[in-house]
Amino acid sequence: MHGSDPRIPEHTPAPGDGPGPRPEGEHEVKGHLFRDTGEGEPEPPLPAAATGRGRRIGWPKLTVLPAFLVLLLLLTWLWFAQADLDSISKNALADGNVWLRLRQHIELTVISTFFVLIIAIPLGILLTRKKLRKGAPFAMALANIGQATPAIGLLALLVIWIGIGEKAALIGIIIYAVLPVLSNTIAGLNANDPTLLEAARGIGMSPWGVLGKVELPLAVPLILAGVRTALVLNVGTATLATFGGGGGLGDLITTGITNQRMPVLMLGSILTIALALLVDWLASLAELVLRPRGLEAGS
Repeated sequence: MHGSDPRIPEHTPAPGDGPGPRPEGEHEVKGHLFRDTGEGEPEPPLPAAATGRGRRIGWPKLTVLPAFLVLLLLLTWLWFAQADLDSISKNALADGNVWLRLRQHIELTVISTFFVLIIAIPLGILLTRKKLRKGAPFAMALANIGQATPAIGLLALLVIWIGIGEKAALIGIIIYAVLPVLSNTIAGLNANDPTLLEAARGIGMSPWGVLGKVELPLAVPLILAGVRTALVLNVGTATLATFGGGGGLGDLITTGITNQRMPVLMLGSILTIALALLVDWLASLAELVLRPRGLEAGS
């Protein structure tokens, strides 16, 4: 018979038999054919901070506030150049007294902030360790008492105890500014993910290595925020150093108030405000520069 037997199926070429070209988008894995039905979704672009091409500090951050401060000081200088000052106002501002008080104010702020950092940050680290963790509420209560006490009352008590001078003013400023740095250090270290710390210990890192390479870098943003707050507090509290014989811009403010000389009062107040804004701006730049790069993608 020349006809084919219907019970015998015709031979169908297996996929991949023969040299024939395979259709576009079709491929074979272990004898099974697969066809691509559409294009894959494009991968999302990496954050600028992750690629290293992001600008960490934009030009508005670098220019807006300094330009405002320059304009403020320029307008103040122009106003003083045309103001009619009497002999009392001239005596209060003569012989470089303004620069002397400004320098004293900056010294009070820098020195007090330095001691706040070397006291509050190590203490915050110690109070997050297992052996001393129970003492954290007591230390926080003391720090809260220090800041809850009116600054002028605290300074008066220190003057009675230590005597008039810069030393009493510095101790008062330090006590008043310890709380934000201490509380933020404790909060930053306690907020770390325990699984990350356990993983670091699991790969053989020592306790000091975990603290220096994992815990502190993750807590840096909160710690820097506390330092920034303490800096601004110190600038404001340093104006009260005049009542304890510590000098600073508070001398100009009290002279203007007691003698009812508005130009002297305005100059002391404007310089204090400008210094506080400048310190806050510098601290905000430090926050951006010192923040670990791995934490920038989400910020």
